[in-house]
Amino acid sequence: MVAWGIYSFKKLPIDALPDITNNQVTVMTNAPTVAAQEVESFITNPLEIAMSNLPDVKEIRSISRSGLSVITVVFDDKVETYKARQLVAEKIKQAEGEIPNGIGKPEMGPLTTGLGEIYQYTIHSKKGYEGKYSAQDLRTIQDWIVRRQLAGVPGITEVSAWGGELKQYEVSIDPSRLNAMDVTITEVFEALHDGNENTGGAYIEKGPNVSFIRGIGMVTSKDDIEKIVIKTRNNIPVLIRDVGKVIFGSATRYGAITRNGEGEVVAGITLMLKGENSSKVIKNVKLRMEEIQRSLPEGIVIDPYIERSALVKRAIGTVQQNLIEGGLIVIFVLVILLGNLRAGLLVASVIPLALLFAIAMMNLFGVSGNLMSLGAIDFGLIVDGAVIIIEATLHHIRSRSKLFVGSKLTQAQMDEEVYVSATKIRSSAAFGEIIIMIVYLPILALVGIEGKMFGPMAQTVAFAILGALILSLTYGIGFVFKQEDRL
Repeated sequence: MVAWGIYSFKKLPIDALPDITNNQVTVMTNAPTVAAQEVESFITNPLEIAMSNLPDVKEIRSISRSGLSVITVVFDDKVETYKARQLVAEKIKQAEGEIPNGIGKPEMGPLTTGLGEIYQYTIHSKKGYEGKYSAQDLRTIQDWIVRRQLAGVPGITEVSAWGGELKQYEVSIDPSRLNAMDVTITEVFEALHDGNENTGGAYIEKGPNVSFIRGIGMVTSKDDIEKIVIKTRNNIPVLIRDVGKVIFGSATRYGAITRNGEGEVVAGITLMLKGENSSKVIKNVKLRMEEIQRSLPEGIVIDPYIERSALVKRAIGTVQQNLIEGGLIVIFVLVILLGNLRAGLLVASVIPLALLFAIAMMNLFGVSGNLMSLGAIDFGLIVDGAVIIIEATLHHIRSRSKLFVGSKLTQAQMDEEVYVSATKIRSSAAFGEIIIMIVYLPILALVGIEGKMFGPMAQTVAFAILGALILSLTYGIGFVFKQEDRL
C-alpha cells in the first residue's frame, strides 16, 4: 500500500482548486470592417440557428460586437469533449454557406477552461538597453521566437499575445499617380492578392530525368511587393511601385501594455489543455522558457508575472500544514485517551496509511489533489474504526488480567483473546464507518458546478475511510495479535 500510494502521489494531478468549468465550445469570428448590427445578422444569427440542432446542448449564448462574434455552446457533462468539438465543427461548415464571402471566418476557441491561464509573462528590455528595441520589435520577438518555441510544449494548447505593434507591410497609394496610370484601387487589391502565391506547372521529362516546374511568386520582401504587376498599359507593365510606396507599418491598435511605468512591453499567456496536470505543465513551460531566454537577442528578458505554481504551492502548503497539525493533535489525544503508547502509535499509524490509500484511489478514479479534496480529510473520522477495535481489545485484555494475575499469555492464547474481542466489536465499528460514508452520498449526487466543486471532497473522504476500514480489519488486528501482554 505504501509503494502504491507513493507511486500514485507522483502521478496525481495537483492544482489549487477543482476545475468547475462546464463542458463548452466557443466559436469566434473576427470581422474587422463590420458593425455590430451586421455581425449579429450575417454571422451570429446563422451560426446560432445551425448550433440549435446539436444534441445534448444545455445552453447557447452569444455576444455580437463591432468586428467580433462570440458564440458559446454549453453541452451536457456526459458528452465527451472532442465529440462536442467535432459536432460544432460540422455545424460551422454548414453555416459558412450562409455567411457572406469575405466578411469573416468562424473558428473554434482553444481546448481549455477557465483555469487554463497558467503562465503569463512580459517581454521587455532590461536596464541599459532602454530604447534599443521598439514596441514592434518586441511583438515580433514574441510572435516569431517565443511563441513558436513554446508551441509543442506538452500540455499547452495555445500561446496568445497582446501589446506592442503587430508588424505588417503597407502600400501607400499616391492618388495622382494612380489616376495618371489609369489604375483603380480594386485592381491594386487583386494584383496584391494574385501576385503573392507559388504555383505548380507539372513536369518535363528529359531522358531518365524529370524536372518539376514551379512558378515562384510568393513575396518575401518589400522589393518583391514593389515589383508586382498590376496590369499592362501600352505594352508596358504597371508595377506597384509606379502607383505608391511600400513601407513597414503596424496593425490598428486598440490598447497597449506597460510595465512599472517604464514604457511599453509585450505580454504573453499560455493556455493549458483541458484535463492536464497544471503542476506538470507549468514545469514544462519553465524549462522551455529557460531555453528560449538563451535564444533571445541581447538585452531582451522574459519576466513571468502570473504563475499558477505559486498559487498551487500556497494551497498545497495550507493543506500540508493542516494535515500535519491535525495529525499531531490526533496522535497526542489518542495516546492520552488510550493510556497505552504502543496502542496510540498503532492507531496513529493508520492516518498516513489511509491517506496513501486515498491518494492511490484518487489517481485511479481521476480525482485531482487540491484544496477542496485533500483539505477535506478529517483524521478523527479516519481513526474511528481503529480506535474502537484497539480500545476494545485493550479493555478485554485488561479485564482478563484481573482473573490471571502474574501469568503470561502464550501466542495461541493472545490470538484467541484478540480474535474474540475484535469479533465482538468489529460489526459495530464497521457500521459506524459505513454510516459516515453514507453521509457523503448526497454530495456525490450533486451535479453541475456544485458537483464539480464538492464531489472530489466527498470522494476523497470516502476513499480515506474505506482505507481505514480495510486497515482496521487487517493491519490493526494483525499488529495486536503479535503483542505479548502480561496478565
